[in-house]
Amino acid sequence: MSDACGCSDDAPGVVESEQFGGFWQVSEVRAAAIACALLVAAWIASIAGPQIWLTLPLEIIALLIAGWTFVPSTLRRLAEGKIGVGTLMTIAAVGAVALGEVQEAAMLAFLYAISEGLEEYSLAKARRGLRALLDLVPSEARVLRGGVETTVAPAELVPGDVMVVRPGERLATDGRIIIGRTSLDTSALTGESVPVEAGPGSEVYAGSINGTRPLEVEVTSSAEDNSLARIVHIVEAEQSRKGPGQRLADAIASRLVPGILIAAALIIAYGFIVGEPLLWFERALVVLVAASPCALAISVPVTVVASVGAASRIGVLIKGGGALETLGKIRTIALDKTGTLTRNRPAVIDVATAGNATRDQVLALAAGLEAHSEHPLARAILAATDQRADITDMDTIPGVGLGGRLKGNPVRLGRPGWIDSGQLAADVERMQKAGATAVLIEEAGQVIGAIAVRDELRPEASAVVARLTRSGYTTVMLTGDNIITAKALGEAAGITEVHADLRPEDKAEIIRTLKSRQPTAMVGDGVNDAPALATADTGIAMGAMGTDVAIETADIALMGEDLNHLPQVLDHARRTRSIMLQNVGLSLLLIAVLIPLALFGILGLAAVVLVHELAEIVVIANGVRAGRISRKNSTSALQAPVLEPVA
Repeated sequence: MSDACGCSDDAPGVVESEQFGGFWQVSEVRAAAIACALLVAAWIASIAGPQIWLTLPLEIIALLIAGWTFVPSTLRRLAEGKIGVGTLMTIAAVGAVALGEVQEAAMLAFLYAISEGLEEYSLAKARRGLRALLDLVPSEARVLRGGVETTVAPAELVPGDVMVVRPGERLATDGRIIIGRTSLDTSALTGESVPVEAGPGSEVYAGSINGTRPLEVEVTSSAEDNSLARIVHIVEAEQSRKGPGQRLADAIASRLVPGILIAAALIIAYGFIVGEPLLWFERALVVLVAASPCALAISVPVTVVASVGAASRIGVLIKGGGALETLGKIRTIALDKTGTLTRNRPAVIDVATAGNATRDQVLALAAGLEAHSEHPLARAILAATDQRADITDMDTIPGVGLGGRLKGNPVRLGRPGWIDSGQLAADVERMQKAGATAVLIEEAGQVIGAIAVRDELRPEASAVVARLTRSGYTTVMLTGDNIITAKALGEAAGITEVHADLRPEDKAEIIRTLKSRQPTAMVGDGVNDAPALATADTGIAMGAMGTDVAIETADIALMGEDLNHLPQVLDHARRTRSIMLQNVGLSLLLIAVLIPLALFGILGLAAVVLVHELAEIVVIANGVRAGRISRKNSTSALQAPVLEPVA
């Protein structure tokens, strides 16, 4: 909670999310309930007639119990040179007692205690939405030790253990499948409802549900450091990064408190000047309470915590209030092509030959050159043939292609332009217009073939782009691919502004240009697009589940592979920012209205306290609305047009 509110983490009654059990577990709530019961008893006793010997002790005890929830922490903060709303409330309560209004002081302390309790309860409940991810881990796990199946607690698992996971059971930690094939339900982690097929060698993550067949899984991470725990720890650490709205609320509140104290002192001085010190002393106390900015200080934090926790439930990792507020202001979306708009599963769809070369010879030569490459196109070419030409003297020319020698003859594989297309120019153009990437193969200075590799658009890509456009966003595609291929895929996805033939630094420069026009987000894979992600107002990593680099680099991480989550989280951020502004505006309006009413004696101490704390409850309730988010994909099931392979 904000320092300006005077409700620091060392205040009594803070409920850690791991221990959160319910409303009555909050110590402020329990203290307020006891104080309320005592005040009701004092009121009933007063009905029977003047019973000061009974009512006064009840009121004093109620004051002490309710005051215990904020006075000790206020005094500790004062000793550190910090003042906050608790300071105002303490001064007001002491002043009321000095005026003989013990009942008013007890009522003030009770209402403040209950409002503090509601704040703590709301924040703890909102945080628990994030910590609930850890509840996805089962209470026990089966492991093979010495050939015998043993049941252990997840905390006892160590890398190298072999877990036995039966159908319908959750994985206790991250691992790699050794034996078995199955479909995994990862919806609780990534927000995607479609099961993921997995087999030997597949990486699997804590909290996933095994669908159809038993598995043996080698543990790769302890329970304290698995993917679920890392997500929770990162978000909780990043929640301290305040956004502009929260900084504004804190700045106003921190400056308002000393200003209120000065104003109260001036009011008291005026009372002595006009000869009515008691009247104006009382009004000064009421002004102190009327100008309390606690609703302002809590208005943004409770909204941020609720919103971030809600996003985590659909597989979206948001790094704190700063990232959330900035996302709510985004108007331009720059999307990387490979792995973002496309599936990142390229495949060879066509091979053109020249001279006496055959299809098999072209593929074998290309596979020989690509045998040790990690490029996605290399994987597609290697998957298209079992043959490998025996290449020697391999050389990589960054950004353009590969070279080597085959039986003494120079051979090359690379992009058109670096290698002359020659008689295959028409074939290369046809491949590129079909949305494929063309690579040329040259032997002894003569082009012998062209290979078309295409990475299909995600089925939901065109529907997502259409929704973004309808919502008023400008969409841009950035890619290192050639302009013809890029435009073909951009047209299929519905994107008109396409930038191609880009290096990582080129993407970052284009992001700077886009930022100069409108707030801009970059959506990429979190690794190759790191410069652009860092340059953008907001960096969004796709498919970041289990990828530390993606989670660390981006401000927002979409843990799954479903692009539908992009417009969903953008809508969520816009709505959250709207709620923040509503709360800040309501809090400032409340202070502006209550101060003159208190100054001119229209409202007394009890009335001001009641109005102020009821309004604070409204602010909290409004902030909690940011925790509402649907798991369902909000885009339609429209399919992006799929390009037919070229014959």
